[in-house]
Amino acid sequence: MTQLHRGFHAALLGLLVATPGFAHDGGIQAEVGNAAASADIVHARITTEENEAVFHMAVSGVAGDVTPTPVGKLAGSEVFAYVWPTSIDSAVAGFDPAAGILAMAVTAHPDFDDTPLQDENADGDRGNDGNVWHSHWVVLGADEACGPGALKVIDIPDGAKPSLPPTWPNLPLLIDSPGYVPELAAETVEVRVPFADISLVEAAQFDGVVAGLRVNANMHAPLLCVTDVLDVASGDLSLPGKANR
Repeated sequence: MTQLHRGFHAALLGLLVATPGFAHDGGIQAEVGNAAASADIVHARITTEENEAVFHMAVSGVAGDVTPTPVGKLAGSEVFAYVWPTSIDSAVAGFDPAAGILAMAVTAHPDFDDTPLQDENADGDRGNDGNVWHSHWVVLGADEACGPGALKVIDIPDGAKPSLPPTWPNLPLLIDSPGYVPELAAETVEVRVPFADISLVEAAQFDGVVAGLRVNANMHAPLLCVTDVLDVASGDLSLPGKANR
């Protein structure tokens, strides 16, 4: 595990108490009973089909059954997310190399919309459907300003010009809104992601996390903190998962 992953691992350990899982039958078989049913991970896996990676997670209840309570404004609002942290370099998704932990996330947040190119609820308005489950690439890193040992989606400082994907949603964060449509059915959440070089996925390691995030009430950096780690597939964020194994 790289120093970057060890830092991410240490940060999350301060936010959770869980029993380690183990790699099994194409993914990570998790210890059940660590969280409310819609966040209680049963297993997490990544498989590949030609040039697509299929990010898959199962919970003990109904996936997506719980979403944040609206607060009526962006500041202080909450995000619920199913997340696959990976060892894939952030440059693969269009960010600068080694910018942080690249993770695929399926999220819902009723108080704001961060997919300006998509109309998820098909009502002709691209700016009112943050409550519909959708996907992001995010780059994560530790920041004590979010709390002891806590993590955030990495901020873009004023005046900085980092590499960004063409579908970046014009937020001061290392986040992408690529439009990959997740499928939530019964106990599973799944999203298919194309890659120019699928061997990068097949060589990578991953884990599964269900988490709550919160937008800074003052709208300052850190803008989006991980505030609640609800469950981790491995229990210790050791990224034991390997695609197709």
